[in-house]
Amino acid sequence: MLVPDDPVFFAKFQSLEEPILRRLYLLHGTGSETDDERIISAAYDSWVQVLLRLPLWSRWQTGDTTTGPASDERTGYVLYGPRGDQLTSLYPIEVTAAELGQLMACLGLFAEGGAGRHAATATTDAGRRAAPPEGDEGITDDFRRIMEVLSLPPPRLLLGPLLPLLTQRSTGSASVTLRAEEETEYRTFCEEIVTILSLGDPFAYRSHRAMYL
Repeated sequence: MLVPDDPVFFAKFQSLEEPILRRLYLLHGTGSETDDERIISAAYDSWVQVLLRLPLWSRWQTGDTTTGPASDERTGYVLYGPRGDQLTSLYPIEVTAAELGQLMACLGLFAEGGAGRHAATATTDAGRRAAPPEGDEGITDDFRRIMEVLSLPPPRLLLGPLLPLLTQRSTGSASVTLRAEEETEYRTFCEEIVTILSLGDPFAYRSHRAMYL
């Protein structure tokens, strides 16, 4: 799949960690392993594996969010359009069907309230009922948007120039320049990403779209 060098995407992806761990903690407090706990535990493992494959995760993690597209030390890669304009980079990563399936199963629990239903029966050390998770609707929406981006099929014409980046470890400033027809697929694909992540908030959508187009 292709993932963008995009702070909106990364922020939404990273924001999933806390609610997943919170629900896992509450479920663990019931004292007996449930199907929901196994699903969420497997999903968290998959979330971590995907995070570690995001080429720029360490830069976002340390707060080095310099404006504009940037080359990554591990790939030495800068993306250009056919007219020489620098584009927001897309990075090929490998995600297994099992990992996607585990994350989708967890999203299903969030959507139906299954995790919250079982977690609400957990008790604290003082014997009080644990409060069900808050903000489920917003978290579920972000989760759904992230999964839609991860499930987007990569444009066929972009795979040729970008797939070598999976194994490239150049420390120089290598570049990839798209041909006109490749740029057309690039812009269509990026528009899909922006629409999935930001549709529903006109200001956020316009600001997000300006990163790509």
